[in-house]
This record gives sequence, structure tokens and C-alpha cells, in this order.
Amino acid sequence: MRSTLIDVAREAGVSPATVDRVLNNRSGVRSRTREIVVETARRLGYLAASADGPAAGRPVDEEAIRLDFVLPAGTNTFIKMLHRQIELQAASRPEVDVRIWSLEGFNPDRLAGVLQDLHGRTRGVGVIALDHPTVREAIRSLSAENVKVVTLASDILHVPRVAYIGIDNRAAGRLAGYLVGRFMGASRSGKVALLAGSLSYRGHEEREMGFRHILAEEGSGLEIVELREMGDDRERAYSEAAALLDRHADLAAIYNIGAGNTGIARALKERGREHAVVFIGHEVTKETKPLLLDGTLDAVIDQNPRVEAREALNLLTQAVKGLALDYHPPRLQVVFRENIPES
Repeated sequence: MRSTLIDVAREAGVSPATVDRVLNNRSGVRSRTREIVVETARRLGYLAASADGPAAGRPVDEEAIRLDFVLPAGTNTFIKMLHRQIELQAASRPEVDVRIWSLEGFNPDRLAGVLQDLHGRTRGVGVIALDHPTVREAIRSLSAENVKVVTLASDILHVPRVAYIGIDNRAAGRLAGYLVGRFMGASRSGKVALLAGSLSYRGHEEREMGFRHILAEEGSGLEIVELREMGDDRERAYSEAAALLDRHADLAAIYNIGAGNTGIARALKERGREHAVVFIGHEVTKETKPLLLDGTLDAVIDQNPRVEAREALNLLTQAVKGLALDYHPPRLQVVFRENIPES
């Protein structure tokens, strides 16, 4: 099926109106945005590869720039999608030589060791990093050697990074709290549980903070009764959710801060509570789409891994070359059953 203008807009992370302006060569769009739209339109087959445009005739460096990405391993589908997008997009960029390292577990010392091992081997690093002193020191050490660093999906403050690439996680937590309140209806009271991948991720900590703040601000009767970490693992998410539901027969809502939505859904369905408990999660994936369709998941707060991969590659390359940075952050989007994206 031929891609549409809407498909191009979603993949490029811009509005359909912006795509229309670019493809019809109208003013009011930044040059880098024009490049992104044209590149996306070509990749999706909406424009012929030979079409003229800002991306045509891009110069290729004589020597490829070595970039390294350090990502968590495991069952987190969003991370797998991000991994795949980095691979796909890097393959179409002859100016970069990209290596991806998958790290098991949530051990900050192991992560710091991988970062330290990249000394003298790389020009730029993208990392989903645990907020821990050893990790911060490893990033400072790389930056001292003029290695450019971007943080992905979860930020670390007080380190010399080029940029944080990801959504505003505190805003995402507030949005989740708002959604829970609206889905609860007139009563807006009851027990709520939070499940997180790891609070050593600053992003997960910020989501929790945002969720708690909006509940306090609105003065609702919603009470957070438990907060559990489940390592972004679906089996552990199932075990934690099952125990949680057994302890709280009157649980009204679950906000899953991290991954593991399928494990939580399994626990809800086994107890026949998939339509009785409000369930808000993160990321549209092949696993969460059926849960939205059958009503187990009420809403998903989504970020686009294609945009994050694109921006990471762009910013690291620009920083290594000493060019001005042009950042297009991913948009925060709420997906319900009625607006599930096609891909």
C-alpha cells in the first residue's frame, strides 16, 4: 500500500501541514526540517529517490565517523524498536560507522565499564543511562576526551552531554495522572498502583514525580498504595501485578511507568479484571496494540523511536563535525483504541 502524507508526517515527527509546505516548496519551514521531510518521504516511497530536494547531493565524509550506542537488553519492546531504528537509519548514512552495545541488567558499574572501554575508539556515544555516580563519571571522562555524548529516553543532569533526546518524562507522568482521573469518572477516588522499570532511570523517577504531583494538585481521592520496580521484564511485571491485585481486591487503577505491559495485562485477564481496573502504560508496540483494541489498556503515552534514532544520529554527527545543533524533539502523544497508528 502506498504511503500517504499522514504517514510521512508521523514518521518525520512533524505536522501534515508542514509536510504539505515542504513538498509544495512553500516558505515558512526551516532547512533542516525540509531535509527530514524529504528524506522521510523518499524512504517511505512517497517521493521518488531521484526527486530534487534539500537532501539531494549530500556530501559524504571520506572517513566514516565512529558512533557507539549503549542500550539495555531484555524484553523491553520500545528499546528493541529503538535499536532497530538506529541500525536501519545508520545503514543509509555512509558518513557514520555505528556500533550498538546491548547491556544486560541494571548494574551501573557494568554500564560505566562499557562506557570506559570506548575511550579512544569512538567519536560519539548515545546512551540510555542509569543516574549513578559511576555512570556520571564515565560520561565526564569521555567528554574530557572530546567524545560527544547524548542521553536517550532518560536524562542525566550535571554531565557534559550534547543533548537529551526524548520526551519530557515529568510531563508524561502528569499526563498519566490526568488520564487516570478522567477515566475514573465522577468518583475520582480509589487505590492506584505504580509499576516502574527501575527508578535508577531518571526518566522513570520523573514520571513518578509528575504523576504524584498532579494527583496532589487536583485534590482527588486517588491514593497511591504501592510502587514496585520490575526491571522492564514482562515475567517479573506479571508476578508483581498478580501479587498486587491479590493484595488489593479493590484496586482501581495501574500506571505502568516502564515496560512489561503484556505481563500486567496477563495478570488482569487471569483475574477477570481487565475492564474493571484503569490501565495506563507507555509506548505503542505490536504487543500493546491488541491490548488497546480489547480494552485492557485504556491509553498509551507514546514516543516515536524513529524520531529519537534520527535525532541521535543527527546531533552526534553535527557535534563531531563542529556544526550548529538543530534538534527536533519527539512529541508526546496519547494513543487510544480509536487512534492507533498504522505502523
